[in-house]
Formats: sequence, C-alpha cells, structure tokens
Amino acid sequence: MARYIGPKTKIARKFGDPIFGSDKILEKKNYPPGMHGNNKRRRKQSEYGIQLKEKQKAKYTYGILERQFANLFEKAQHSKGITGEVLLQLLESRLDNVVYRMGIAPTRAGARQLVSHRHITVNGKTVNIPSYILRPGDIIGIREKSKSLEVIADSMSGSHRSASPWLEWDSSQMAGKFLNRPEREEIPENIKEQLIVELYSK
Repeated sequence: MARYIGPKTKIARKFGDPIFGSDKILEKKNYPPGMHGNNKRRRKQSEYGIQLKEKQKAKYTYGILERQFANLFEKAQHSKGITGEVLLQLLESRLDNVVYRMGIAPTRAGARQLVSHRHITVNGKTVNIPSYILRPGDIIGIREKSKSLEVIADSMSGSHRSASPWLEWDSSQMAGKFLNRPEREEIPENIKEQLIVELYSK
C-alpha cells in the first residue's frame, strides 16, 4: 500500500504543527511552504477547506490512507460514544501506533515497518498487520529473535516512550499491555476531531 514518503517538514509547515515530531525548520518558518506562504494577505479559507485540512492532518499524523480512514470513521459512527472521540480512540488502538507509543520504535513509520517485517507479537503470536486494532488486555511484545535488533535497542534506550496511562510496559520482559482505549484528554495529538465529523456529515 502506498505511503507518503515525501518531505515531512513541508507537510508540517502546511498544517503549522509538528505532526512528525520536533522540527527546527518549523520553528523558524511557522508558515505554509511556497512563494506565498509568508503572505499575510492570504485568502481566507472556507469552512470546507478548514474541515478538509483537519482530516488530512489526522491522516498524515497516523500515516493512513483515505479508504482506511473512511472505514475507521464509519466504524466510529456505528459505535457507542461521541463519534470524533471514538475515531481517535480507534486510531490510537492501531498496533503500529501502540508500538510507537511504547517506545519500541521512534516514529509511527518505523513502528509500521517493524510490524510489517514480523518483529512484533500480540498475545504471543506474530502479527504483521499495522492496522490491527488492539483490544483491552492484549499483550504486545517483541519477537524473541528480534529483541537484539539495533533499531529496537536504540529506540528502547532513547526517550521516545510516552507516559500513556492506558498502556503498561515491562522492561524486563520487553513487552507491554494495552489496558484500555484512551480517553480524549489522554490523547496528546492536536487534532480537532469535531471538524472531521462535520466534514463527513455533509
């Protein structure tokens, strides 16, 4: 499946938010890219444009494509709870996102690669589907043969792990537990999910 592999700073500047992590260029040039990016007289965006931009921001943040995103939204619509919040909970429950949150990989793209290359297990079984939705109680681990991988060791020794109250990590076992789906206030991403709901409601 195709993934965005272009310049990440350009996308971060487009949204005015470090969606791929801290970025020194974004700090210096906090305006959209292009020859008119720093023009203060830029045309005001329409309501639809603002909503579309928020959906694109969410897609880039979690690294998923249009069809997957639309399917998740439909699933959120048919679930109990507030649609926008349930959508973010489903995005956070993806295996690649949880691998990233646990600090096994420094980025979501890196986490997706580890899952695809069969380095990650769920409840003791190898799972190579990054979009796999975890359930409360699931145990996420690193395949025994993969524990010595340099990319994993480097990431585990860094400070990539987020203090997520809905995740539990056991360093001695190199495994973590998905306790429950996060509440909205526990999700750090700067996404206005209500705008996405309004867009799909048109």
